[in-house]
Amino acid sequence: MDNKKYLQPSIVAQLASIELKARLVVEGFISGLHRSPFRGFSVEFAEHRAYRPGDDIRFMDWKILGRTDRYYVKQFEEETNLRSMIVVDASASMGYASKGNITKFEYASYLAGALSYLMMKQQDAVGLALYDTEVTSFLPPRSKPSYIQEILRTLGSAVPAHTTGTGKALDRLAERISRRGLVIILSDFFDDIDSIITALKHFRHKNHEVVVMQILDPRERDFKFGLDANFKDLESGEEILTQPYQIQKTYTKAMNDFIATIKRECFQRGIDYVLMDTSEPFDKALRGYLAKRTRM
Repeated sequence: MDNKKYLQPSIVAQLASIELKARLVVEGFISGLHRSPFRGFSVEFAEHRAYRPGDDIRFMDWKILGRTDRYYVKQFEEETNLRSMIVVDASASMGYASKGNITKFEYASYLAGALSYLMMKQQDAVGLALYDTEVTSFLPPRSKPSYIQEILRTLGSAVPAHTTGTGKALDRLAERISRRGLVIILSDFFDDIDSIITALKHFRHKNHEVVVMQILDPRERDFKFGLDANFKDLESGEEILTQPYQIQKTYTKAMNDFIATIKRECFQRGIDYVLMDTSEPFDKALRGYLAKRTRM
């Protein structure tokens, strides 16, 4: 029997609880991996102490010596476990789903739950943040196994609503997350591109490793609708009746340019970028990317 068919989004969505959905997804996409795709930083600076004979001079802090004429060495502590924050866009635009597909928010939630399970299996600390115009939920990173239930409850009870403020919300999160770690952002990124770039730069300035997962519905990319269609803005409520074929070429060019801009800006800042389609099986969406990380 081909188990991959059970990683189709429409099948996963039929499971009773988000816990079962997350477990199925995570077991599916890590089955072919031989080692962890997410690893902690090897050492973390702890403090200075006075130099003692026999100390390794490689750890001498020459800047302090230059300022004070005193000898100090840097001390480090092992930082083998990873601290990660999974950030999910819960604005109204994430509630969109074309016929036969699940919503972008559902897709993001299942991935967020699965990634949380993956972190916990590694005994790493994982946290969760949801946002629309503001950060609406914030669970700081914890490694306690039972913490996964709180993360899943938060994901399972959330309903996408309100306008988006991705740039503003991410910028505030960057200020709030003090310790260096991994930040995974799941969003459609339908917001002012300049504000998004500013927020991503903020995360990198604070030495976080950042992964951007842009989640889109297939119709948002190809604009293949019927002869006449009534479009409603999920955030403003504004409606417009049009013939999609008349604007399809212009729309798809604008969308492709938008995607290319985000991808380019991420690449220039050392940020991993992954484009995800809500019609794609979860293993296809993630396995290639995670397999690449295991080789890093």
